[in-house]
Amino acid sequence: MRLLRHVRPYWRMFAGSLLAMAITAAAEPAVPAIFKPLLDGSFVHKDMQSIRLIPLLMIALFLVRGAADFASTYGLSWIGSQLVQDLRSAMFERLIAMPTRFYDDSSTGNLIANVVFNVTQVTQSATGAITLLVRDTLAIAGLLGWLIWLNWKLTLIIIAIAPLAIFVIRSVSRRLREINRDAQRNLGAIAHVVEESVGAHKVVKIFGGQPYERRRFSAAVNQDRKLYMKAVSAASANGPVVQLVAAIGVALVVYIATRQALNGELTVGGFVSYMVAMLMIFGPIKRLTGINEQLQRGLAAAEVVFNLMDTAPETDTGTVRLGRAHGRLEFHDVSLCYPEKTAPALDHITLDIQPGETLALVGASGSGKTSLVNLIPRFYHPSDGHILLDGHDLSDVRLDSLRANIALVSQDVILFNDTIAANIAYGQQIRADERDILRAAEAAHALEFIRAMPAGLNTLVGENGVKLSGGERQRIAIARALLKDAPVLILDEATSALDNESERHVQAALDTLMQGRTTLVIAHRLSTIENADRIAVMQHGRIVEIGRHDELLALQGVYAQLHRMQFHEPGH
Repeated sequence: MRLLRHVRPYWRMFAGSLLAMAITAAAEPAVPAIFKPLLDGSFVHKDMQSIRLIPLLMIALFLVRGAADFASTYGLSWIGSQLVQDLRSAMFERLIAMPTRFYDDSSTGNLIANVVFNVTQVTQSATGAITLLVRDTLAIAGLLGWLIWLNWKLTLIIIAIAPLAIFVIRSVSRRLREINRDAQRNLGAIAHVVEESVGAHKVVKIFGGQPYERRRFSAAVNQDRKLYMKAVSAASANGPVVQLVAAIGVALVVYIATRQALNGELTVGGFVSYMVAMLMIFGPIKRLTGINEQLQRGLAAAEVVFNLMDTAPETDTGTVRLGRAHGRLEFHDVSLCYPEKTAPALDHITLDIQPGETLALVGASGSGKTSLVNLIPRFYHPSDGHILLDGHDLSDVRLDSLRANIALVSQDVILFNDTIAANIAYGQQIRADERDILRAAEAAHALEFIRAMPAGLNTLVGENGVKLSGGERQRIAIARALLKDAPVLILDEATSALDNESERHVQAALDTLMQGRTTLVIAHRLSTIENADRIAVMQHGRIVEIGRHDELLALQGVYAQLHRMQFHEPGH
């Protein structure tokens, strides 16, 4: 029923398709109906009018039937393609609006399978099922009406066996639904294995992981094969059992009909017409018994699709629209607990960052540095406490307004399979003038290598910038942040994975980027943050030390110890 709501915009095409199906179904009983006057009038009574008229009627009948069949098939296929487009668009809209926690808990392969495969399963099953339900149900009704009109006594036999066939169909339904639900989940598992193996192909090759990946993939596809065969087994057993029940009914009908013919109760034309109609009725019945498998597969896929669409998107309760922020950030007794962890990621953080100040965050892995900066663009929400930007609680600020004031450059640079220009002018900057893009590239120390490329700014960077070096990707990301010109800047270990030469270029670009901005720097190499206005040292979700580089060294505390370890200074 929910799928029909998505059909509503196309109700005219849907109504036309249903009308065409009704015409196709109405033509079904007309075929055996022609046989009665054909045989009785032409062969028995030698009626010349019947001899001339009936062949023309047969041609006209099949012309109308063929045209109606084409119209219904085309119409429903058109609606199905529209539904695929609409549902995919709706799912993608929901996906990109999901909170960060959703992606933490979801498999990328499953999400891809939902958008790419499961939607088509829903629409194909739905349009196929509607075609069979409407056309074949009407055809059965028409043929059954003709059978009753010809000989109601014989038809009672056919009606008597229907409940038994229905019982067989219903007994298979639950089994097929359960199998197809498992099959939909397993399809996501296959996509997940492929996505991981392809994405990590270098690690797979270096560490000899091919046998392990083959086993993972083989297990997933073998499970898919088993589930498929279970569905085939259930569906295949369904058809023959129904047909056996029908064959018993046919045998009884033939026996009684021949007895009636011997007694003169049934003419030759009437008998042939009855037998043709009875044989024709088994085609739609057989297709309707097969619809169950198709319908259950579609319902299982629909559960997955609509569960995703029903998942709550990222909440935005903010009402305050900021212009360009000054950049003052205040953390008041902020704590953060992840659902899967017992210890808090952040434990009562209080911090005041002035506009234009550079604050470096240092500490061991897992100390809470990334968790702290992830709260600023509201990727996560504090479990306790408040964060203010220019005096406004972040929860009161509209998400689009908040994030328009923030730029991010991380260690894992994300580039899209597009041109360099499109990557620099990504998102809201897509309409940026080429001169502005060039200025941003120049300030990011990227213009030299961009000009060395044959297509310059129009060079395609490949998937996630695979055609560029690490330093070049980093400078493209810095140029993107420069073009955005946001007052708050987050640098998440932006130079930790670079060689010395690349780091020199990137650090020079970062120095340009940081000028006049409130900057939070997550640093791995302490040499890169010695000139920061303040350095906050984090341990177990708390700030244990804060001050300038020389002040912290003089304290001979945690920072001094980290500095000695990194620069191999002798202990004091």
